[in-house]
Amino acid sequence: MRACRAAGTALFHLPSLGLSLALAILAATAPAHAQDGLRTEGDVASAQGLYSGEVPVNSQTEQARESGFARALAQVLGKISGDPNVVNRPGVAQELRNAASYVEGYDYRQDQGTSPGGAPTFRTMLVVRFDSESVDVLSAALGLPVWPQPRPKPVLWLAIDDGSGPRLLGTGQVNAARPLLDRAIERGFRLGLPAGGAAEQAAVGAIWRQDPAAVARASARYSPAMQLIGKMYRAGAGWTTDWTFVDAGRVLATRSTSNGDPRQAMASGADVAADALIKRYAKVPPSEPAGTYRVAFSGLRSADDYLKVSALLQRMPVVRRVAPVRAAADRVEFDLDLLTGMSGFERMLGADAPVVAVEGVPAEYRIR
Repeated sequence: MRACRAAGTALFHLPSLGLSLALAILAATAPAHAQDGLRTEGDVASAQGLYSGEVPVNSQTEQARESGFARALAQVLGKISGDPNVVNRPGVAQELRNAASYVEGYDYRQDQGTSPGGAPTFRTMLVVRFDSESVDVLSAALGLPVWPQPRPKPVLWLAIDDGSGPRLLGTGQVNAARPLLDRAIERGFRLGLPAGGAAEQAAVGAIWRQDPAAVARASARYSPAMQLIGKMYRAGAGWTTDWTFVDAGRVLATRSTSNGDPRQAMASGADVAADALIKRYAKVPPSEPAGTYRVAFSGLRSADDYLKVSALLQRMPVVRRVAPVRAAADRVEFDLDLLTGMSGFERMLGADAPVVAVEGVPAEYRIR
């Protein structure tokens, strides 16, 4: 039986605040996190690693949990592929209906916050752990890009000017950077912060004049040689952040974002870095081209066997269309429109499929 544990996580608001006050509020409301890979009484359930996701649910009923499994699996596929819109890729939405079959375990967390009127609020979070091997098979079968591990941990060089001059966020202000650090985790990677000593504080000038080469020199003591550089400042009633992502001295991306919420303006940097990293390093696994393939099934002994084969094909996300071609006493052939060819089809069959491949005969399967 899964336990529900209270996290004591408070929500925070950052309307037109000075940086010092913003840092204080963020520090006071930073959520506690469970130890990596270890859950003991009193720990907080949270998504750890690429194959875990967490989503809000309205209740702990089976119906709410099933819906939560699908959304959490979409999160995980997004982290693995690096694509935040992965649900729009062919076959993904269909397989999310079977998300429960990929679940290794789950837990609940109760997040506590405060409404605009000051009343306490509570939100139930479902934390789901998925079987990594099964999810990898699914990703390969659907032809999703793979952002390989281990993933780099770029250094975040963020200077904020709240009206009293720009200042660098270092490890001493980690809670102030939490919206950005958490968004990076959602995108499947992590960011590091500079120590923030006097010499590094001098890099603020280079950040403000958008001199990535000077920032890269200041970052030389850290590994890897990647920097996410941001200057965040007030703009009208909101905030603007100018971002530059650098890999080994090469500027891979620049972007400016504006938002009335400083947390959102800050968090946008994780998307800039993730998009640049994915474009450069994510690869689509090799597969056969999409198209129509003739597939045969033999050893059918009854109408029930035919129905088993038909049901199998209908629920496989790599099968886009099924067209019967011919049938004999114990054999049936279909033309299958396959998303990633026969290689994707075979990956999706799995060990529990009602059919097995006929050795030495391509694209033919025998009923168990």
